Order: sequence, then C-alpha cells, then structure tokens
Amino acid sequence: MRLIEVSKAFASDEQCLAYFESRRWPNGVRCLTCGSANFSRITRKTASKNKRAQLYQCLEPTCKQQFSATTGTIFHDSHLPLSKWFTAIALIVDAKKGVSALQLSRHLGCNYRTAWYLSHRIREAMDEPDGLKLTGTVEIDETYIGGKQRGHKSKLKNKDVVLGMRQRGGPVRLVQVRDNKQGTLYEAIAEHVDKGAQHIVTDDAGAYNFRLTKFHNVRHSKVRHSRKEYVRGEVHTNTVENAFSLLKRAVIGTYHQLSIKHLQRYLDEFGYRFNRREDADIFEQTVSRMAGVAPMPYAKLVEENAFTPFVRHS
Repeated sequence: MRLIEVSKAFASDEQCLAYFESRRWPNGVRCLTCGSANFSRITRKTASKNKRAQLYQCLEPTCKQQFSATTGTIFHDSHLPLSKWFTAIALIVDAKKGVSALQLSRHLGCNYRTAWYLSHRIREAMDEPDGLKLTGTVEIDETYIGGKQRGHKSKLKNKDVVLGMRQRGGPVRLVQVRDNKQGTLYEAIAEHVDKGAQHIVTDDAGAYNFRLTKFHNVRHSKVRHSRKEYVRGEVHTNTVENAFSLLKRAVIGTYHQLSIKHLQRYLDEFGYRFNRREDADIFEQTVSRMAGVAPMPYAKLVEENAFTPFVRHS
C-alpha cells in the first residue's frame, strides 16, 4: 500500500481501528482473557484523543473483561492517534535508507521524543522470527559502526561490530556482536545459519574457522581480501556487502549517528525492509506483526542497562 493510499484509507481513528481489528482477529473478535466470542460493543462518544472510540465487553459471567483492538499490543496506551501511527509505518517501510526521528516529527506534527519513541516501537515489530535460518550459499562478513578513527588498530575502542549473513537469492541477517573474536562470531552464525547449508563464503580473517564446529561438513571458501582479491568465480562476499553499503549510507545521510545501545533495532529495521524490498504488501505485513508485539513502555526503552543478545556490554 502506497503512502497516498494510506493517507486516504486511514484518515480517522475509526478506520484504523476497523482495519487493525481485521488484521488481529481475521476470524472474528475474541476476548483477550478467556477467548470467548460472546461480547458486546461499547462506542465512546468523547473528544478525548487518549481513549479508543471502540471498546468490547466480554459477556462471559466469569470474565466480563473490557478490551479494545489495541489492548496488549505495541499500540497499547498510546496517546498518539492511530492515523499518525499508520502514516509513520508507511513512511518507515517505504524509506530505503530509513527515516530519522526529526524528519518523522516534522511529517507527523509531533515533538521529537514522541517520534523517536514511535519509530523504536515500530522497529520492535521488525525483529525476524526465530527458527528461520539461512541455507544454500551463505555469505558472511563483518563491518564496524561508530566513531571516526584512522587505520584499523584498536578499532573496537570507537566502533561496534555488525555481523552480516546473507543467503544468495534470499534474506539477510544483521547482528550486533560483542567483538570480532572467533567464539563470538561463531555464536551468532550458529544462531542464524542452518548447519545443512551447502556453502559458506567469508573473507580470509582467522576468526572464520569452522573445522571444529557443527559446520565442519559444510564447504567453506575464503576470498583473500588481505591480498586485494575480491572475486574468484563464485567466491565473493559482494551481496552481503551491498546490504552493508545501504546501512552505512543511511547512517551517514539519514541518521548521522546511531546509539550503540539501540543499534540492533536499526539493524532489524534494515534487514526487515531489505528482505521485503519487492513485497507490495509490506505495510500490511508490518501492521499485522504489530498486533503480536507486546507493549514497550518508554521507561523500558531508555533504561540504562537495556541490551540485546550479542551486544557488547558498555
């Protein structure tokens, strides 16, 4: 769905709620507490923007819970109109190099903190599901995100490591890792690459050694970057480096700088959008996914010790 279509189809909260309800409950509304289909509708006639216009009352005598289409989802308790939420989703999924919170705040007519919080909640729904591992020919490489420096010595003092894994002709996974040591990289690779993969292609860094791992039977080829070799037949890491290039252009041209604390969410966003760049229904997919994401309180987002797996503790 294109942005102009979103603005027409979801101009009011009522339209947004009706659509979201159809995505959350394709087989009909169910009580979130007991699962009953026996309920009544309550329509609020209020000018307050902080309350959903449509509520449901469970009619089971032992339950009688009230809920709305957004209860228990990432939209829960949001004071922002759903029409602005849907506009933000359309902008983010359509922007090849991402949308900064400052730009989003201008488009939506809200303050910067609201736009920043909103964009991170949308990114939370872009985390790829566990269990979908890469197979076939998989390219693996790492890149570095962070402050400026000269040369390669002590690069981890200023930068964080991003491990990229891309299945040729298939999806990419971008993972923030603690460091570029062999054990750390293998832990992330084992999480995202199927042990039945046919071929793994890396550069000639010493950390990529799979002889004593579950990938010991997988064909492993190395392109010798240290000798200025970049392609040897089918042995190259160019496709995963394409994804890195897009990410870095976004960092330089759109965000200018990224918080290392929240880097994994930005990586999830880029991987999600990159993997669906040919999907015309990416907006619909994203709205449906947000129905299954738990609320994210602002305090949890900004808590000092928040981090994700594989992230270096700082």
